[in-house]
This record gives sequence, structure tokens and C-alpha cells, in this order.
Amino acid sequence: METAPPALRTRFTELVGCTVPVQLAGMGWVSGVDLAAAVSEAGGLGMVAFPMATPEVLTSLLEEVRQRTTRPVGVNFVLPFVEDETCIDIAAQRMSVVEFFWAPPSPRLVARVQAGGALAAWQVGSVEEAREAADAGCDFVVVQGAEAGGHVRGSRALLPLLGEVVESVDIPVVAAGGIATGRSVAAILAAGADGARIGTRFIATTEADAHPKYQQAVIRAGAADTVLTSQFSVMWPDAPHRVLSDCVARARALDTGIAGEAVLGGTPVRVPASSPICPTRTTTGQVDAMPLYAGEAVGAVTRIEPAADVVRELTVDAVALLRRAASGQDPD
Repeated sequence: METAPPALRTRFTELVGCTVPVQLAGMGWVSGVDLAAAVSEAGGLGMVAFPMATPEVLTSLLEEVRQRTTRPVGVNFVLPFVEDETCIDIAAQRMSVVEFFWAPPSPRLVARVQAGGALAAWQVGSVEEAREAADAGCDFVVVQGAEAGGHVRGSRALLPLLGEVVESVDIPVVAAGGIATGRSVAAILAAGADGARIGTRFIATTEADAHPKYQQAVIRAGAADTVLTSQFSVMWPDAPHRVLSDCVARARALDTGIAGEAVLGGTPVRVPASSPICPTRTTTGQVDAMPLYAGEAVGAVTRIEPAADVVRELTVDAVALLRRAASGQDPD
């Protein structure tokens, strides 16, 4: 019989209502209903991300999430792709957390989320942006280091940036970028973070809606196999992103304007070459020439496993290391 991970209380868990300080990164369509529900059921904060979903599609998907778990779940909105702000209201009325990314923090949007009954969060890439998020009324802030996979807001390494943000704001701080093991979770908690936001490790889970070729590429990759690039900028210019290096070369070698097709939210979608749409299970075509987002901690991903096992391992290992450090033992 599987056992739940030990509780690890922080300001983040107390605020959100989860039992372990692990937040799933909102990875467009990859962190869907199955993965978010699994992470939440395991004690963390599951996140869904459905870029450009219509209000009707978003409502249906979020209702499905709520049927799968009564525990806290959040929604990630990438603001350049929010075409109808009604979606923000729909999310705030159904989910525990609404999180924004890739725009200056907005007091108006924060107030809109909180009026709907949810906590408001903002993912940032600098100390200045973290202060703006706190001043805008956010309930917590996610600070992203340049080690992160996917779209990268800032340019600094996580740990020094985290230290400055923790000293600059009074709200809980979640750390993101290069976190994939219990040791890295313990490190960021010891450095003052209240939670760990993790994406790359969860790509290789049984519940992730990532294409099998994407998952296998992540498993094969090592620490030096990612690159920060602007290759996949069709539809989203001036937005650097970290991907596996091989997919950049394959994208540049394409001699077609369409890399493939996918079904997103029940709707068939053509995937333009060098667009930011990463391959999900429904994707067909030149999958290995699409953006295979992965952070610098990708070398820690060695197999496909249930999301609950990942949450458990991260938490058990982090708790053990923190206890040893607190007792004065050598953490190694």
C-alpha cells in the first residue's frame, strides 16, 4: 500500500492548504487534468495550463479537475495568450489559485482573482518584479531562475535571486528553476523559499500529457543538453525559452511552415514551425522539431513514473536532509 509523503509545513502550504511545498509548473497543455489532479492528491499544488482555451472549453476542463480532486489546484495564465478575461473569472470561481506570467504585475487582475474567491500569484524573473507583485496584492510570488525550462522571464541564477527576493517581500516565495530532486528542494527551502515549483521532472510522469517522444528525449538528456534560445518565437516574439538543444537544430532544418497537428481542448490545431506549442500525446508530425522544453535539472529525470511517486520522493528526501542539517549532521 502506498504511503503519503510526510507533511512539510511552510507558509506556502499553510496559505494554499496543501501538505507539501511542491507546486507543479503550469506547462501549456502538458500539465492537464490528469497530472494536476495527481499532484494535488499527492499533497502538492497541481496546476493546469490551457493557453488560448475558450471560456466554454476552460469551464469544461476545470469542472473535470474538480470532479477528480477536492484538494487545492491552480490555473496558470500566460497573459499574452489571454484573449477573453472571462476565463480569469471562470478560473477564480473554481480553482484555489490563479497565477499569471509574462506581464508586469497588475493590481486590477489580482483584485479580480481575489474577488472570485481564489488566491492570486505572479511568476517573476527579478527582484523589482517581485516587489511589484507584492505591491499589487498577490498572495504569493513565484521567482524563476534562468535554469528553468520553458519560457524564462529573467536572466539570473535562482539561488542569488531567491535570496534577494526573500529579503524584499513579506509574502510567501516559491522558487522555480533547476529543481528536480529532494536535495534541491531542501536547498531552496533552506535558502528561504516557502515552496518549490517543478516542471521538468513531471514531464516524465504517467499522467503528463506529453508526447512519448518528448518524454523519452527528456529521459535521455543530460545536464548540458539544454539551451536558452529564441528559436520557437512564432506567435510569441521576444520570449526566450529553455529547450533541449537537439530540437533547435531540427526546427532550423525544417523545410515546411507547418510542423504538425494536435488536438487541444478537443479542437484540431495546426502547429506552425518554430511555434511555442510543444508536443502533447495527440500531436502528429515532426515532433522532434517542436519545442521540447526542459530545465537544467533534466539530468535528474531517468524514468517515467507516477506523479505521486515523484512528490513522495522529493518530500521524503528533502525532509531527511533538512532534519540532518538541523541536527548538525553532515547532509552528505
